[in-house]
Amino acid sequence: MAYTDIDKPSDYFNTIIWTGASDTANRAFTGVGFQPDLVWSKIRDDTYHHNWFDSVRGAGSDKEINSDTSGAEGSGDTDGYGFISSFDTDGFSTTQGTASGGRNLEYNQNNNTFVAWNWKAGTSFSNDASSTSVGSVDSTGSVSTDAGFSIINVVKANTTAHTVAHGLGAVPQMIIGKSRTGSSYRWIVYHQAIGNTHALYLNEDFAKTDSVTFWNDTTPTSSVFSLGTDNSWNGTSIFYCFAEKKGYSKFGSYTGNGNADGPFIYTGFKPAFIIQKRSDSAHDWQLHDNKRGQYFPGNVVNNRIEPNANNAEGTGDDIGYDFLSNGFKTRTSNANYNASGSVYIYMAFAENPFVTSTGVPATAK
Repeated sequence: MAYTDIDKPSDYFNTIIWTGASDTANRAFTGVGFQPDLVWSKIRDDTYHHNWFDSVRGAGSDKEINSDTSGAEGSGDTDGYGFISSFDTDGFSTTQGTASGGRNLEYNQNNNTFVAWNWKAGTSFSNDASSTSVGSVDSTGSVSTDAGFSIINVVKANTTAHTVAHGLGAVPQMIIGKSRTGSSYRWIVYHQAIGNTHALYLNEDFAKTDSVTFWNDTTPTSSVFSLGTDNSWNGTSIFYCFAEKKGYSKFGSYTGNGNADGPFIYTGFKPAFIIQKRSDSAHDWQLHDNKRGQYFPGNVVNNRIEPNANNAEGTGDDIGYDFLSNGFKTRTSNANYNASGSVYIYMAFAENPFVTSTGVPATAK
């Protein structure tokens, strides 16, 4: 069996960065390498929202959701600062905001810097639960079984527990869910390392929370995930589901040692993107990618982005953080990354697999 089925991870995940030119102009962005189904963007040097758009919910000012707030879909563009207006063959287009005096500040403010993280799903998905006997509530969306990624829309009319088809054909190790209609419902995260009895909030720095109401204390299967009775799931919700693919993605955990020479975490690939979170204490989420910084031994960086906050890039302490050919290593005792005995969960996507499908090793650092 081949080490990996994905020799070119950028066919399914890619980061682009750019500099703004004019906040009174619409702008199209290319260079993604595919038509994205999920675009998550952030201005790097100012305090604006994290903006999420996906092809299942559609583009437009009324489709924006923000991982740094608990607001409902569409509430983010009340500031009139711009939105994604279409998903294109090699990227996406943005349009000036719709509010009074609207401009394109969050995508094209003059001389500011920006980043967008892009994922491909691409295959339309629909499950009629009563017909297929898979799940107890209908689900629709977009899925890539090759990349282990699906975007699933669910309409749940009551607060009873349900099961939902996710389309991956493999067990998801991480699920990010958000109410589209609730005005103050958190982003709820399932991660296999903290188990089905707990959840984290993507829009908060909180420690993991124990409640049966989130995932019904039930581990996802290769066909469905479970929803409990939490009010967050009453109405229409969107879910981003991830299953590990060797050499491309990893959703694991590590335990900190509290030392400046921190632990090495094996992923089986050179990372292009990592999000991590201390799970046992109130600490911010941390995001790093290979387009905004150079992560090699001896280099200290200050370009982390916090998904739960609208902070500018680099808010906080400088850290040592290495992206290696087969994983990553923390070189800091900073509590956001490496407190002694604390457990950190992470999601990571590859720049290169450690070994290609033909058995060729990646170049080591």
